[in-house]
Amino acid sequence: MHRPLLRAPLWSIADTLCKSKFHQHVEGPRYVAGKLEFCRPLTTSLGHEILGYGEGSSTNLLQTKIVDALRLGERSRASHLLSNLGHGSHSVRADDFVYILRYCATTPDALFVMETWRIMEEKEIGLNNTCYLLMMRALCKGGHLEEASNLIKFTGESHGIYPTLPVYNCFLGACAKMQSMTHADLCLELMESRRVGKDETTYIQLLKIAAWQQNLSAVHEIWKEYIKHYSPSIFPLRMFIWSLAKLRDLKSAYETLQHMVAFSLSTKPYITAKSKGMLYSSKLDIPIPSNDLLSSRKLYLDESEDAVVLSADTCVRNIEQSISSNMGIGEAGSSKLVMMNKFQTMPSMKILGWAFKDVMHACEQTQDGGLAEQLMLQMQNLGLQPSAHTYNCYVRAVVSERGFSIGIDLLKKMQQMNLKPYDFTLAIVSIECSKALELDYAEALLDHITKCSNTRPFNVFLAACDTMDQPERAVKMLDKMKRLNLKPDIRTYELLFSLFGNVNAPYEEGNMLSQVDSAKRINAIERNMAKNGVQHSYKSMNYLLKSLGAEGMIREQLQYLRMADNQFLHKDNYCETPIYNTVLHSLVKAGESNTAIEIFKNMKLFGLSPNAATYHIMIDCCVIIRCFKSACAIVSMMVRSGFYPETMAYTILFKVLLECEDFDEALNMFDRVSSEGIQLDILSYNTILQQAWLKGRIDVIEFIIEQMHQQKIQPDPSTCHYVFTGYVDRGFHSTAIEALQVLSMRMLSEEEDTLQEKKTKFEDLILTEDSEPESKILQLFKDSENLGSALLNLRWCALAGYSISWSPDQSPWARRLSTNYNTRERTARLI
Repeated sequence: MHRPLLRAPLWSIADTLCKSKFHQHVEGPRYVAGKLEFCRPLTTSLGHEILGYGEGSSTNLLQTKIVDALRLGERSRASHLLSNLGHGSHSVRADDFVYILRYCATTPDALFVMETWRIMEEKEIGLNNTCYLLMMRALCKGGHLEEASNLIKFTGESHGIYPTLPVYNCFLGACAKMQSMTHADLCLELMESRRVGKDETTYIQLLKIAAWQQNLSAVHEIWKEYIKHYSPSIFPLRMFIWSLAKLRDLKSAYETLQHMVAFSLSTKPYITAKSKGMLYSSKLDIPIPSNDLLSSRKLYLDESEDAVVLSADTCVRNIEQSISSNMGIGEAGSSKLVMMNKFQTMPSMKILGWAFKDVMHACEQTQDGGLAEQLMLQMQNLGLQPSAHTYNCYVRAVVSERGFSIGIDLLKKMQQMNLKPYDFTLAIVSIECSKALELDYAEALLDHITKCSNTRPFNVFLAACDTMDQPERAVKMLDKMKRLNLKPDIRTYELLFSLFGNVNAPYEEGNMLSQVDSAKRINAIERNMAKNGVQHSYKSMNYLLKSLGAEGMIREQLQYLRMADNQFLHKDNYCETPIYNTVLHSLVKAGESNTAIEIFKNMKLFGLSPNAATYHIMIDCCVIIRCFKSACAIVSMMVRSGFYPETMAYTILFKVLLECEDFDEALNMFDRVSSEGIQLDILSYNTILQQAWLKGRIDVIEFIIEQMHQQKIQPDPSTCHYVFTGYVDRGFHSTAIEALQVLSMRMLSEEEDTLQEKKTKFEDLILTEDSEPESKILQLFKDSENLGSALLNLRWCALAGYSISWSPDQSPWARRLSTNYNTRERTARLI
């Protein structure tokens, strides 16, 4: 009988010759007659067949009753029958327990094995190798490594039966499965002291142990030792690929896979498929060292730069050339197809498919989409149909690197190939869709998930809903999570506070009705948190405080701040500082300057470290109290804390001076900051423009606009508003329209070439007299507020009867501003 290499190790020839006829193994040694297919079951001198007892045997009937009782779960009855078997009047031998032990080894049932052994010891029935092996299998499969270890040592010391190599292999396999290096080391020591040697199965088990230990160097050392004694065969090759892939050594795994492909196509792999679909090695387990160049040099992977790689494509080309040289072109093509079909039906190709699956899984783990695509292409060239598992790994590897669109395409191909995507695959593709804000795709994929134990795909979708301000989509996904019995985690609750904590849209003020609704939502979320045993995190508390601040619920916000102090104080100051910043920002926005100052003092008292944002908020607080001196004091504290004032700090200082109606000093500071090379942003310029508009200072407006142009700072809708209304308020209507056109063009781009491209794309949209373009322009606001505003401004100018120029620098207004600015700069340099 043939045996599967990974299940029942092959008995060595030396062991077979040493066994007496009374101690033949249950699974039998290999015989030359077996190769000729005329061997018959061996029998003992008492007439019992090794692989089945005579039907009239009373012990056989009793064994059958015992096994039937075990199958039915009637252990008491089985124990009683076992006692009868051991204490019967007739002579009982070790062979009379084989059927019971074989069942226990298969189940496994280690406890009944130990009970059987106790009966055998009471009757002084000596173990034979068959019973011994079956006992070891039962103990190892049941995870009783300590008992199995004792059995190995005990039998060798006291019973005169020394364990054979398959016993040690069985025990090593159990050590790998149970991840017990202590027992594995003990086994290896016994093997060395008893000189039992190693076979191919031993090396396979050692590879499993090395992979479990995450010891890549051990894998390579095991392989070096293996090929000193054996010519590589397909099962160990596949196991080596599995080990390398598991340890994410993709380079070595891929190189060895190419060798395995070449080996499968160019040699006879000795693989046989049995009736139950299992694959067996039909090759004799005889050590034959690897002496050929392909094996000895290719498989020493640390010398891969000198290795000779025989790829699958090379083997296929060699076969094609061999066929073509002996036949005509038509015959060669037909024979090639027959040859490739033959390869596809070989049992070794199934094992090759497993190896591809292992490497593909490693590609997924390392997110190596390029290698995954290369593997899939090679499988297609070989005619290997990828399994559902392989293709799912392929999708997950590629989508992580190339984005959601390739994932959607591959899912469609899977449907065409009748391969079912796993829930995990749908979740991964959905995550990529959510990251790209493709909510329709992401929602559709999540709807098809039937089982999920991870909240991440739903959390990423909720985050996308928050970004897109579409809380109604989030409600549907929360229902889906409930149907899947998937409990929210703290990240889910953080997003729920952000999505549903405040009722009003951004930039809207809260009112009594919205505040009541917001409080109800927050209470509902917190009740659900308590139900699931989830406590607030820094982020969830911060989102909650932001929601309360957005609704203007200052009193409630201060109450939650005290809760945050009780929960988080002195745990992580750097995480609690953003919480205080949120409250301070809301207080300043609400004009509660005294409360903000008190909270800031408490921060210092509690030992919390303010950051740059804290100081910016407190400088902004000085705008409310109109005290530039206090603002300077805070800037001094900011510098002492190691935060050098940057653009934001100077912008707020401009606001403080302007609020104190010290316009000239604000302009002087603006000039000093600009001359010192500090890069100001659009918010800084708009701060000055707003006050210049309110004071009717057209000269300041024009100087600031030209300086923005010189610094390549694009205007925004607020800039256009201040400039346009500034001119209109003074009665300069034509200049207002001209300035609006120039600024709108600069909103599109500051580069002449880019503006000409925009002209080709948007001119028809601006000049057409239909009403539909407005709706199209409004759609552009989703991508860019500046783009949508600029196009609406230009269309309004066109409808008002003004011609549109796509060269804004040629405008008389723009040229005048440039001339005045340059004159002022020259004058300043002379002074």
